[in-house]
Amino acid sequence: MNPLRHLLGCAATCLALVSAAHAADLNGMWRMDIHKASGVTLHNYIILHQDAAGIRGSVFANSSFEVPIAGAHAEGGDIVFHINWGWNFRVRPEGANLHVVITYDGGGRDEAVAVPAAASEMSPPAAVAPPALRTVPYNGLAATPPMGWNSWNHFAEKVDDRVVRETADAIVSSGMAAAGYVYVNIDDTWESGRDAQGNIVPNLKFPDMRALADYVHSKGLKLGIYSSPGPLTCGGYEGSYRHEEQDARTYAAWGIDYLKYDWCSAGRIYTKADLQAIYQVMGDALAHSGRAIVFSLCEYGMGDVWTWAPKVSGNLWRTTGDISDNWKSMSDIGFNQGRLAPFAGPGHWNDPDMLEVGNGGMSADEYRTHFSLWSMLAAPLMAGNDLRSMSAETREILTNHEVIAIDQDALGREAVRVQEHEGVEVWARPLADGGFAVGLFNRNAAETTAGFGWATVGLKASPVAVRDLWRHEDLVADAAGFRGVVPGHGVVLLRVN
Repeated sequence: MNPLRHLLGCAATCLALVSAAHAADLNGMWRMDIHKASGVTLHNYIILHQDAAGIRGSVFANSSFEVPIAGAHAEGGDIVFHINWGWNFRVRPEGANLHVVITYDGGGRDEAVAVPAAASEMSPPAAVAPPALRTVPYNGLAATPPMGWNSWNHFAEKVDDRVVRETADAIVSSGMAAAGYVYVNIDDTWESGRDAQGNIVPNLKFPDMRALADYVHSKGLKLGIYSSPGPLTCGGYEGSYRHEEQDARTYAAWGIDYLKYDWCSAGRIYTKADLQAIYQVMGDALAHSGRAIVFSLCEYGMGDVWTWAPKVSGNLWRTTGDISDNWKSMSDIGFNQGRLAPFAGPGHWNDPDMLEVGNGGMSADEYRTHFSLWSMLAAPLMAGNDLRSMSAETREILTNHEVIAIDQDALGREAVRVQEHEGVEVWARPLADGGFAVGLFNRNAAETTAGFGWATVGLKASPVAVRDLWRHEDLVADAAGFRGVVPGHGVVLLRVN
């Protein structure tokens, strides 16, 4: 697709009128090189068109995604707009160039000069012919859903060697390691480029990846890393395109234990029909790397990934787009996973994305719902908050051993919705000891009283034991079923035998 032609025909992105004095300056495409403190330069493009109807345009963000601009208006001699990634632009024409200041909703600021560019500069490299499909043998890992921490939700590009080391310390000192959290995963923005031999090298934020892995391992933990099958990651950093085997060997040499592999710019080269084959390339590469490395597929649920991910030795696969730290995002994702239950099991897990517990966008009851629902879904439990400064309440949620035991149950059966009425849902999953875990979820904002019958959750008779996993209390089993008060956006989570 020619992005400029697409843009000029895209009436949906038409924005506010601005001064006609800018017309000659704003029509066109500009390359904006952003020099990061990590020593890496990211290449972005601004595409603008102005006519009698107004201004419309987009930003080709991180050379991977074309994102329409919105809210354009004149402020003095500047044009101000934003894109829905939370990037806010202030653009001032300076001769043939644009002076650009970008501020980010999550904090941070970049300043750059954008110079005229041609659409051909954004052309992706030629695709490598995907391999014939075959089955990559199971790597024997992730018999239960992986547990750990990932840097992205809280730190994004601010992650560095110090943050990772201090997080590893916090996992141990907080009791999270004892609760089962093992993986310390570096997400995007660690990459610099490649050396003369084509080996991937980290940027200035990570001076010695092998030494970092040794430090994490010394704590009894494991280190994870991130890449993409495309030439660039989502953040615009170096991907693994045409270097899959070389990168897998490098990861193994560093002592990496987990790889999150994010589709991103691969979508500019390949089609959804190529997904399995392209992930197979890295699955093969990891298998031949000489080290056991968990393989996490991040392709947002495209191409019915749950039907083929185990064939590429995938241990977990994203089923959805990115989560955000709010009730709507979390609940929309979590309560729409039930149809995928048949595809989960030991070694192979549906992944509804990382945890937001403790990041501040939800209430304690909502975070308990979040953690309960992910545990009922046999989802990977990847904390996404700042573990170094979390509150006692957040730590209590993340280290609830009784809830974690549901997530880590050896049977590996994912919960399904068994009852739904007026915003209250009952989810149940069988457990290895013959009992059941049952979640009574209130999706309404107001507190309510609700319940269910034992037969509804799969029991043939009233249970002998009923345990409330958040109150840590044994309850008296009623012959008919359970009924109780559920907070707004809250949960009652039970183990019944």
